[in-house]
Amino acid sequence: MMKIDVLSLFPSMFNGVFGESILKKAQEKGAVQYSVVNFRDFSDNKHGQVDDYPYGGGAGMVLKPQPIFDAVESLSTAEEQNKKPRVILLCPQGERYSQTKAEELAEEDHLIFVCGHYEGYDERVREHVVTDEISIGDFVLTGGELGAMVIIDSVVRLLPGVLGNEDSPVLDSFSSGFLEHPHYTRPADFRGMKVPDELISGNHKLIEEWRERESLRRTFERRPDLLEDKELNERQQKWLKEWKNDRN
Repeated sequence: MMKIDVLSLFPSMFNGVFGESILKKAQEKGAVQYSVVNFRDFSDNKHGQVDDYPYGGGAGMVLKPQPIFDAVESLSTAEEQNKKPRVILLCPQGERYSQTKAEELAEEDHLIFVCGHYEGYDERVREHVVTDEISIGDFVLTGGELGAMVIIDSVVRLLPGVLGNEDSPVLDSFSSGFLEHPHYTRPADFRGMKVPDELISGNHKLIEEWRERESLRRTFERRPDLLEDKELNERQQKWLKEWKNDRN
């Protein structure tokens, strides 16, 4: 079972996220266990203060090291002496999040997410507590909670037994390096808009080839950057050449 702990000043934000859909089912199946900790409870200040003015002056407040150090240390169990938990700091300066990172984190036993607010963190938190700094994109949020939710969702769905179809996470966009192919369901003809013949042919080889081609086509059209260092087989190279010629 994976253990996921979240340090947040606003723990109630996670109630709905962990209590619905796949994340709820994952916990019910015993694949994961969540806890959300208000690290204000670890402040050694009688007023519960967790932030202070930065040395050298400047706008905004900075999160103090003491509450975060103590909170993280309280979550590390005796069984983890040989394998420390991954401590993830949500931060705009961090590594850009990706499906590859999600797959990496899904192999861990214990993840701790640190969600900050205010101007930033005392640098000693980065240097001595955190193992990973992650950004979910080049934009600014009020705090790290929404970023943590995004990462947790993407990781938990990869855990064994969480999704009903074991092939689902393998076929997701980005898992193969391509965007996912289009999907269709009944009726086969809706207001004159028809499902591609290959998908209703009953020919599994034809269907798989269509999905491979359309996955590559969608990636070429929407995210060509994903193809820059991608090794393509001979058939894929032929398709790509045809589409490039059509554009000229």
